[in-house]
Amino acid sequence: SDHMENIYGYLMKYTNLVTGWQYRFFVLNNDAGLLEYFVNEQSRHLKPRGTLQLAGAVISPSDEDSHTFTVNAASGEQYKLRATDAKERQHWVSRLQICTQHHTEAIGKNNPPLKSRSFSLASQGSANSPGVQRRLSQNAVSFFNVGHHRLPTGKRVPIMQPDHLVDVREMMSQAEGQQRDLIRSIECLPVSGHLTSLDQDLLMLKATSMATMNCLNDCFHILQLQHASQQKGSLPAGTTINWLEPKISLANHFKNGAAQNFPAEINKPASVREEQSVAEPCQLTREPEEINPDEELEDICDDKEDDLGAVEEQRSVILHLLSQLKLGMDLTRVVLPTFILEKRSLLEMYADFMSHPDLFIAITNGTTPEERMIRFVEYYLTSFHEGRKGAIAKKPYNPIIGETFHCSWRMPKSDVTTDAGSNFSAHSASEQVTLSKDLEGQTEPDYYTVKFVAEQVSHHPPVSGFYAECVERKMCVNAHVWTKSKFLGMSIGVTMVGEGLLSLLEHGEEYTFSLPCAYARSILTVPWVELGGKVNINCVKTGYSASINFHTKPFYGGKLHRVTGEVKQNMTNTVVCRVQGEWNSVLEFTYSNGETKYVDLTKLSVTRKRVRPLEKQGPFESRRLWQHVTESLRDGDIDKATEHKRALEERQRNEERLRAETETPWCTKYFLKEGDGWVYHKPLWKTVSAVQTQQMDTN
Repeated sequence: SDHMENIYGYLMKYTNLVTGWQYRFFVLNNDAGLLEYFVNEQSRHLKPRGTLQLAGAVISPSDEDSHTFTVNAASGEQYKLRATDAKERQHWVSRLQICTQHHTEAIGKNNPPLKSRSFSLASQGSANSPGVQRRLSQNAVSFFNVGHHRLPTGKRVPIMQPDHLVDVREMMSQAEGQQRDLIRSIECLPVSGHLTSLDQDLLMLKATSMATMNCLNDCFHILQLQHASQQKGSLPAGTTINWLEPKISLANHFKNGAAQNFPAEINKPASVREEQSVAEPCQLTREPEEINPDEELEDICDDKEDDLGAVEEQRSVILHLLSQLKLGMDLTRVVLPTFILEKRSLLEMYADFMSHPDLFIAITNGTTPEERMIRFVEYYLTSFHEGRKGAIAKKPYNPIIGETFHCSWRMPKSDVTTDAGSNFSAHSASEQVTLSKDLEGQTEPDYYTVKFVAEQVSHHPPVSGFYAECVERKMCVNAHVWTKSKFLGMSIGVTMVGEGLLSLLEHGEEYTFSLPCAYARSILTVPWVELGGKVNINCVKTGYSASINFHTKPFYGGKLHRVTGEVKQNMTNTVVCRVQGEWNSVLEFTYSNGETKYVDLTKLSVTRKRVRPLEKQGPFESRRLWQHVTESLRDGDIDKATEHKRALEERQRNEERLRAETETPWCTKYFLKEGDGWVYHKPLWKTVSAVQTQQMDTN
């Protein structure tokens, strides 16, 4: 109570993807147990912009830096806040924790024990029903019972085997789901009446159930540590394992459940010291670089990800990681163990979606809007298979902010499907020469070039932008993707938030599209990937649209990787094409004229991308940036790969901290923010428009 003082001041609050961090004026009201915030100090006399009840809340300092912390209310609402320095964060965290403890205990003292009380959250029925009476003990529709079980004295608890621990994890996942349903049921109650969502008994129940689940998770974590240590024989008899403090990052501290000590700075390889060096923002050029496709060579790298042994060997590490996760938890900031990583960056994975450039270029060769939409759907559905490397589900590197990836494809013109009557030659020769940047009198190449560039434009949240174009065919695609990962129990779900835009400039058509969700299943055994969700493709100008469903496998029966979809003309609501099959096997397209076409993805030819040699790449290009991690993974040296990865991540945190202290905004290199999205700085539609304007002025 000596420290129960009202404090106030400015903190940065994370709002959302669009607005990011914003300064807000916060007030801790100890008497009411509330954390309130206002736009600024001058508006303090007005109604708060937001309020959190601190009874039952959890105050957590973040391990990503020394300034950030979160306030998790019992209602499920969360404030993510950032102080100016570590000292100010500690001041706010300690005062918030004292206030939270005081009001949580006050609720408990003012109410009888839960075990002697029972009440209903079901429908209250009519006004004369006993269910609407204030005496909660008379509600007999459903009960919440709290029981205490003791082990018989003198009996030794058997050491659990790994399979038993998996069963416990599943049961806890079910309990967490029930606890979440309980909170949702309470919050759905009216705010006024005999039984409300603000009832002190229900608030106490919410706080107690949350604390119970947190305690169970910590107990399970201790079991995991104990089992892993006993398996290694590194835990002497009688050793005590302490309760957890703030959650630690697995890759930095554990390998196979044992403490990992990194070598001192003087003993680190030069490559690691180079990765950890902090570069001043002004020293890095952010001017866009024009990549000459002639400098790129056909890629000879072939890193298949079929090694299943490592996952089995590192099972105890996975179990330890799972013990720290909660259902629905955002995995964006969770440090994952190095051995589950693919040998490529996420930016390069997006490039691998373009591994069938012949199908991409053929879209614009369609003679009618209907045919072009169908061709786009065909290309879209064939792009995901090559994006996966091997059968096992591994995770690409999280791109560092400012990281870029460049590549291109050369496609012989004879290999691209054309149609009689295509308006390919409908444009002037001068325009073709200008766009292709061919020298006067130079023979036109017998291949098309598709160029690709990707950039990590944001770190929190993680947003990537990528752009591809074929100048000769006047077509380009621009997209931005925010990857949101969540823990789902025995699987991990990744939502691709964002939108893509395909522009066919010869036809003046634009196609918007979204991306499906991805799931890593069976993460305790042999993880595998499936896609799920509904995506839409739409062309406003032509009125054609496509709806595609990626079906996840049901619990019993059903096929893996199933996809269905249809293309229709919106004006007449006529379906012109249906598709079904598996996105990584065989697809069947049925057209309105009765014809059927089968596409076997396993037999489709893959065009290798062309990439500049490492020595010609910039320091922030993906392959050069991650080269030491990739080399260590190829050599099977997980310790060294972890060390190099840690050095890169630490450098990113240091640079982010430096920008925050100097209030220096991050400047992207190739993509510009437009509304909620990111657009390539020099898209083809601007180039074509400029060329056409220049020709009109000349004429």
